[in-house]
Amino acid sequence: MARRKTVIMGAAGRDFHNFNTFFRNNEQYEVVAFTATQIPDIEGRVYPPELSGKLYPEGIPIKAEEDLKRIIETEKVTDVFFSYSDVQHKYVMHKASQVIAWGANFSLLGAEATMIKSDKPVVSICATRTGCGKSQTTRRVVQILKGMGKKVASIRHPMPYGDLAKQKVQRFAAMEDLLKHECTIEEMEEYEPHIAMNSVIYAGVDYEAILKEAEKEADIILWDGGNNDLPFYKADLEIVVVDPHRPGHELSYYPGESNLLRADALVINKIDTADPGNVDILRDNIKEHNPEAVVIDAASPVSVDDPEVIKGKKVLIIEDGPTLTHGEMKYGAGTIAAEKYGALEFVDPRPYVSGTIAETYQKYPYIGTLLPAMGYGEQQMKDLEKVIDDTECDLVVIGTPIDLARHITIKKPHVRVTYELDEKTKPDLKELLKKFS
Repeated sequence: MARRKTVIMGAAGRDFHNFNTFFRNNEQYEVVAFTATQIPDIEGRVYPPELSGKLYPEGIPIKAEEDLKRIIETEKVTDVFFSYSDVQHKYVMHKASQVIAWGANFSLLGAEATMIKSDKPVVSICATRTGCGKSQTTRRVVQILKGMGKKVASIRHPMPYGDLAKQKVQRFAAMEDLLKHECTIEEMEEYEPHIAMNSVIYAGVDYEAILKEAEKEADIILWDGGNNDLPFYKADLEIVVVDPHRPGHELSYYPGESNLLRADALVINKIDTADPGNVDILRDNIKEHNPEAVVIDAASPVSVDDPEVIKGKKVLIIEDGPTLTHGEMKYGAGTIAAEKYGALEFVDPRPYVSGTIAETYQKYPYIGTLLPAMGYGEQQMKDLEKVIDDTECDLVVIGTPIDLARHITIKKPHVRVTYELDEKTKPDLKELLKKFS
């Protein structure tokens, strides 16, 4: 029987995982291409033979999503599988309508079809949108489990922007590992905080191989999700973070709504800075759609070593890149700190942007007067440095999860904003995690 010609629509993450777990050894399908979006410079590469398996000795081409119609027509594609995250429901259906109009079937793989079962207990941390606060929630869970005497290995959602074969399995336990694996800013934002708390974190491309390595040194596996994607592993406890700054998004974005519906526990984060009316909307949506979930109220208070340095200054605010771009947030920790500590003015960097940073503003015009910490490659990091250098301001306020000044040269006076999860209600995360003690 002829294999079904297939395209996987992705963004260098969920797409590769879906291929590895469902398609790699599946003789019913022939994956003729991945398409790529969201992440710069992914298209034009090849998913390598070392990872694609015996059915794909030449690997699989990665092409731009803009070429999807042509690929369907020229390759006589029968099936297209949508495999990336944090997009509006209507966006998914627009893509479905296009694919169907072009002559192919449009499909989504379910969570159970792609989850890998571990021999160890698994706790997953996911979210309903990018920028809800997964990172500080994950760090809090690690602290609690280690306080119980458990050996924890965190595994992060993929960010494979380099040599995919070399990135099959990555382990980060020291700052030197960030250089060893040639990490981008986006990768360092997720890995460095774990290293700083003397905790190990894995990532890569082949998540079955990654799990086997992590299980060798851990009592408990902690899945640290990306965007609002579903877990890659079958979890014994699914914790999902929701954001009252974006009420309603938990029901209108894919696959974040699935996370909401699957959650054993929902963390309403940023409750200290959210409008009470928006918190009420979120509570009502949770009550209607997942009334069995445990609900934990939490804050993510910001702190600065020397808050007085911000007062009365004209500041350039740098926020986490993905949170501002496909996360669609209009502000972040840097903005909250600048307002809290009395900045005189938020300086608009847009008159000074060029190169890849200018392209980011063109693609995501709603970013406004904030500067996203984009760093998907060496050139983009250089472009980011130049924008900072050229922008006329008194002070740079850095609201990224890492100390950005460790990784790019910032010549202007700068201050870093940090934030941790602070649970406000019972039961809290510690009580939830007692089952693993």
